Amino acid sequence: MKFVSELKRTTYCGLLRASHDGQVVNLMGWVDTRRDHGGLVFVDLRDREGLVQIVLDPNNADMAQAHSVRGEFVIGVRGTVRKRPEGMINKKLPTGEVEVVATHLEILSEAKTPPFQINDENVSENLRLKYRYLDIRSARLNQHLRLRHEIVRTVRETLSNEGFIEVETPILYKSTPEGARDYLVPSRVNQGTFYALPQSPQTLKQLLMIGGMDRYFQIARCFRDEDLRADRQPEFSQIDMEMSFVDQDDIMAVNEKLAQALWKKFRGVDIGKIPRMSFNEAMNRFGNDKPDLRFGLELQDLGAICKNTGFKVFDDVLAKNGAIKGLGLPQGADFSRAQIDKLVELSKKAGAKGLVWIKVDKEGKLTSAVGKVLPEEKVKEIFNKLVPEGKGAAFIVADEWEKACNALAALRLHLGHELKLIDEAQDRFLWVVDFPSFEYDAENKRWAARHHPFTSPQNQYIEDLKNSNEKVFPEMLAKAYDLVCNGHEIGGGSVRIHRSDVQAAMFKALGLSMEEAKDKFGFFMEALSYGTPPHAGIAWGVDRLTMILARTEAIRDVIAFPKTAKATDLMSEAPNAVSREQLIELGIRLAPSVEKAAGTASDANA
Repeated sequence: MKFVSELKRTTYCGLLRASHDGQVVNLMGWVDTRRDHGGLVFVDLRDREGLVQIVLDPNNADMAQAHSVRGEFVIGVRGTVRKRPEGMINKKLPTGEVEVVATHLEILSEAKTPPFQINDENVSENLRLKYRYLDIRSARLNQHLRLRHEIVRTVRETLSNEGFIEVETPILYKSTPEGARDYLVPSRVNQGTFYALPQSPQTLKQLLMIGGMDRYFQIARCFRDEDLRADRQPEFSQIDMEMSFVDQDDIMAVNEKLAQALWKKFRGVDIGKIPRMSFNEAMNRFGNDKPDLRFGLELQDLGAICKNTGFKVFDDVLAKNGAIKGLGLPQGADFSRAQIDKLVELSKKAGAKGLVWIKVDKEGKLTSAVGKVLPEEKVKEIFNKLVPEGKGAAFIVADEWEKACNALAALRLHLGHELKLIDEAQDRFLWVVDFPSFEYDAENKRWAARHHPFTSPQNQYIEDLKNSNEKVFPEMLAKAYDLVCNGHEIGGGSVRIHRSDVQAAMFKALGLSMEEAKDKFGFFMEALSYGTPPHAGIAWGVDRLTMILARTEAIRDVIAFPKTAKATDLMSEAPNAVSREQLIELGIRLAPSVEKAAGTASDANA
């Protein structure tokens, strides 16, 4: 094989330009397309930088294989760059002004006919995932993975310039529950015990602060055994950082610099100072804590208007301190009943018990789902508050405050996309702050951490926490903050508890006994007693960040080898059953029903 061993590649195909006219080059890559004109064979040769046209003359003894070349063959070509004749320039290609007249050709690897054309956009997602290594050859995925690389490089440069030190933390670690389920790894050496793959390096990065690293970051691999969505995977990467001797404003300022640097480089825009909004304001105005600010349709509170209406649904909700909230849609005057019914179903899937609607068409005719149980004047009053324009549609949810907010948030986002109300040309940022410290877990009848158990309450609540004053828990605010862009949370963090007595009080508030706290976090509690600086941290989702900058809708598009919605890898067929011998070696026996479903040949006595 002359190429590779003797003829080294001199440049990439996609980098050739008119300035290279007359140069002799050695190229290697994949055959994108082939056109056999009898006397001459034209090949578009592709590599990661793009493609260029190659002219092959089969009559040349060094190119006798020209007629044998097929799509996706890997070939090496030596030839001279020349400008294309007038009228033959391909303006669609960066290399379109030139072609390479080959003097030597070698087939380095043959290829079967692929199951799909590499750059065909009309290929099913499952087929692309099954043959992901072929999909990576596409210009789309190639660009996304290169963008991801450049984003991570920019992050490393920016944080290093801010005095951060990159430190790697373990993948095999102790199970320290943070909300999602852990992925467990059995230990062969210590049978019956397990490592956990980290959901985040939370306690580890705090230990680094105790260790005096002062400013730490890493591009951390994290694992969570949870249900998947378009912007969530079981394994993911995050830009993880922690800072000592800082408070909330300090770490937010550093991360604002990072966001500004990223958008300046990859969007060419100055995003300026990022505004802040409290959790309560975000929920009341937009229905969720990661609002998309690129369009309106803000929620409004209808509690005062709907008081004492005689409508049992409204009256019952208000009697239980629930909320009645609505949004108005001036564009809804032409909505059909079928369209409205779909919106009702959507709100129910989002957790609402129902959706009240009112519509006034272009002729001023009023129709409503509650026309028979509410006086017409009250219906008009509600409608006019939500749709001052006087024509359109109004949608109302009455439920517990957070459920009402969440249901209308889902409706708002659906309408924003469906009616093309979102300004896709811009990116809108927001810091969401003043999160609740706790949320009540009705199923387990105890308080749970809204963020995680290491998040510090705001200063005015510290004594209430230490005194286990549960009356204050519903109002207790945390030093927590989320960075939101276009309706996605791209970063979230908090000021940490740095005092062992406060951390012990937090564990107690969360229902952990002293024995449980010691079992799960004894090593961490002891570390806090050896002099811990005030510190704070944050983690950005690399996948989600890249998805936004790549202007794509799913993080699968920016991950080299992603999983499906069922957490499976169609390419390698993982997860898969393992042999009986492996299970015996680990001291593991499957339940009979699981063993049968997995197809594992296991001895019942193993």
